[in-house]
This record gives sequence, structure tokens and C-alpha cells, in this order.
Amino acid sequence: MTDPFIAACIQTNSGRDLQPNIDAAETLIRDARKAGAQFIQLPENVAMLEPDDVLQREKALPEEGHPAVEAFSRAANELAIWLLVGSVSVKLPGGKVANRSMLMDPGGHVVARYDKIHLFDVDLDNGESYRESATIEPGGHSVVAAMPWGRLGMSICYDLRFPHLYRSLAHQGADFLSIPAAFTRTTGQAHWHVLQRARAIETGCYVFAPGQCGEHAEGRLTFGHSLIIDPWGTVLAEGANDVGFILAEVDPAKVADARRKIPALSHDRPFD
Repeated sequence: MTDPFIAACIQTNSGRDLQPNIDAAETLIRDARKAGAQFIQLPENVAMLEPDDVLQREKALPEEGHPAVEAFSRAANELAIWLLVGSVSVKLPGGKVANRSMLMDPGGHVVARYDKIHLFDVDLDNGESYRESATIEPGGHSVVAAMPWGRLGMSICYDLRFPHLYRSLAHQGADFLSIPAAFTRTTGQAHWHVLQRARAIETGCYVFAPGQCGEHAEGRLTFGHSLIIDPWGTVLAEGANDVGFILAEVDPAKVADARRKIPALSHDRPFD
């Protein structure tokens, strides 16, 4: 089992334009690195949070040559860190967009990609309405990536509500779960903490959940409260409602310890 390491979750308030968002995220990455972080995670839509479906399609860019991917790759290489790019909007050949999370190694290489599987199509009681499927092409594959400290199961935001995905990731060997998000304030206040802790407890994994925060274009409100949770469900670090980052020491040995105490992953049984 590997030694403990320091993880960071960065909380941003991304807007409609790429470069200011990239610059803001880079500053926070450097600050988190100075504070000792070895694995730094960014939230969903870190490079652009565009609420207009038509504009999101128009502004999305291919992964190759994407300024956010290039900037974050340089930062990972320069700072010698593992970096999770929570997600960026990647233009696909058919005209739709992939909501894509990328894991970068300390050389700045993309070593794993995950396209968000579950899309947020909902009408809330307060008049908020979201139709991710109008713009985004859903992914179709789960992803578990090797890191020096263990294996990372990747997901994005609304995936949080589908526990079978995380159980599958754990059965594939995940020790850690990344859940970058732009959770709405309405649903975040109701469900964010309990769902994140449940995913950690059910799988015996650490959970890293960097989130968007504050008010965005056209009055969209996101919840913030980025979380780092241990495999027993204990919140090790939590953000508030402001831009910044959180840090926690992560001990991979606690994964095996939690699963030894509650060996539920070995007790699955078939049923009709």
C-alpha cells in the first residue's frame, strides 16, 4: 500500500468566456500546489459554463488544440502534479458536445478520458429547467484509471444519482471516485452531502467532489461545498460558497480497512 498524499479540490465560478476561466483555474491550481497538493481536481465545466444550448455548441472546441486542455497540460507538467480536469465541452463530429473529464499525469499527458453518461434533463418546482441532452452526447463507457496511489473511478455531476455506476467502478478496482460537478443550488441544498457520503460508504472509496459555486450567466446558481470524503463516509474537507480550494490528506490504507470492516462489495448476489 502506498503512502498518504495530499489531494485538493478546486472550486470555481466559471463564466461564458474561456480565457478568464482558464486563468482563474490556473491561479488556483498553483495556489493549491504551493499548499502541498499532489493531486488536484477541477470542477465540471471549468473552462466554460454557458447556459445557452446554441451558444454552447458554437463555443465548444475539439479536444486537440483546445486552449483549456493545453493550458492545464502545461500546468500539470510544470508543477509535476496529477490533475483532473473536471470537464470541458468537446466538440464532436456529429455536431453535439461531449462533457469530458480528463486525467493528466505529471508530464501533462492525458492518461484517461471519461464522457458523462447520465444527462440532466429536469424541470424543478422553482421554474429552473435543464436539458443537457439537447446539446450533449452521452458517453457509454465507465473509466477506471491507474495512479501512483491507487485507481480512480471517473464520473461527472448527475452521475452521482446512479449508484450502480459507482458499485461497478469499485468492482473494477477503484479506490477513489472523482465526482466533479456544477450542482444546482436547489438540488445541492437538498441532496449533495448525503449522496456524496453514500457513494463513499457504499463503495469503501474516497470521494473527491470539486464543485462550481456562486451565480453564473443568466442567473444560474451553483451550490459549491466541494467535498473530500474518506471511505467510512467522514467529510475530511468542505468548501463553502466562494472560489477557492480545499485540502485533505488521503491515506490509501483506509480503503482496505473500510472494506474489511464492511465487506459489502464481496456480498453481491444475483436476484430476479
